[in-house]
Amino acid sequence: MPHSLTVRQARLVLPDRVATGDVVVEDGIITYVGPQAPRSAGEIIDGTHLVCLPGVIDAHVHFRDPGFPQKEDLASGSAAAAAGGVTAFLDMPNTDPPCVTAARLDEKFALAAEKSVVHYGFFVGTNGDDLNALHDAVGRAVGVKVFMGSSTGPLLCDDPAKLNALFAEIDAPFAVHAEDEARLKERKLQFAGTSDPADHPRIRDEETALRATRFAVDLAQRHGRRLHVPHVSSAAEADFLASVPRDRVTAETCPQYLFLSADDYERQGTRIVCNPPVREKRHQEALWKHLRAGTFDCVATDHAPHTLDDKAKGYPKAPSGMPGVEWMLPLFANEVANGRITWPEVARWLCEGPARAHRILRKGRLEVGYDGDLVLLDPDAIKTIEDGKTFTKVGWSPYAGRTLRGWPVLTVVLGNPVFRDGGIVAGSRGRPLTFAR
Repeated sequence: MPHSLTVRQARLVLPDRVATGDVVVEDGIITYVGPQAPRSAGEIIDGTHLVCLPGVIDAHVHFRDPGFPQKEDLASGSAAAAAGGVTAFLDMPNTDPPCVTAARLDEKFALAAEKSVVHYGFFVGTNGDDLNALHDAVGRAVGVKVFMGSSTGPLLCDDPAKLNALFAEIDAPFAVHAEDEARLKERKLQFAGTSDPADHPRIRDEETALRATRFAVDLAQRHGRRLHVPHVSSAAEADFLASVPRDRVTAETCPQYLFLSADDYERQGTRIVCNPPVREKRHQEALWKHLRAGTFDCVATDHAPHTLDDKAKGYPKAPSGMPGVEWMLPLFANEVANGRITWPEVARWLCEGPARAHRILRKGRLEVGYDGDLVLLDPDAIKTIEDGKTFTKVGWSPYAGRTLRGWPVLTVVLGNPVFRDGGIVAGSRGRPLTFAR
């Protein structure tokens, strides 16, 4: 149920500035944002010394529900999200069974209504075969996720003819896992027998990503479809996307590509193996440059947890993917603390940007009429990330050992505190997201 809440004298992160003031949420909706509210509603939160942002939206997660409860489910994944200041997520379809029909989508919505403490939306997937079933499913979905290169799960769709038919016949937004499968097969043969995780970005090189990204953009432009390019990991892709008209094409990068590099394989091994891969520092530097320049509409985690037992199987047997939803905002808050970025940039990349890219209604801004989804963050709180002290079920972090300044202390969904005092508030529930088509 929507609730009412008043935040007094916090540092409000607005689109163009940070200003000290109040936020009033009444029946789940923001009714005042300004220097001093003439009246209050509901619980009064002393925001002095705290930073107030719109709720973060993680537009790319794999919460593994249904099918992989030992790794994550919608309860643990959404709790990790709330602990990280995330008030909404978009979940991918490569579950078990995969989310490829309206019935499977309904099952995921039912699971989320029962378990999720924050708001939720779901992509549907396809292998390019049953387009009739896809037609029936897209109405309630965020869009269609297409795996052009093999990753995890059975949803590979790499045949050019099938891809062309898919974009021609399905009137929906698309998101693509852009790696060229034919080149992947060639590269895997070249590196056959390797057991070195550092070869992962050599196998899945930037040309593999660039070829698929170019093809996906061409399909979208040819058929007039909206296209989102997730988890951009390379300088070449970013350079290409910077040249593409942005009226129908949006893109994201991820924290692992901004805060990790190929230098980390020596220490972390398979823990940081993901698809697309963490690459050399020149890519990291290029992605930061493009992020600041506006090439990317948003940042999302591609939270894809696996157990440490799975990750210990060695390369290339260990599955690709890592947890991330819990630490995205603190990683960026630490960059603000170090003077490298600003709070309005954080809000643009983590809050307003994903809402705009995916046309999520009433989310992403501290603005009257928007939903009362907020995160209050203590910019002076200093904590070291530790394995075993996580909300994500797998219990580890690729950022373990990092000491960060700036941590969420209160996460609010429709005026309801869902994370406070270091824990999840019992009985918290989010709602399905709504989208402008």
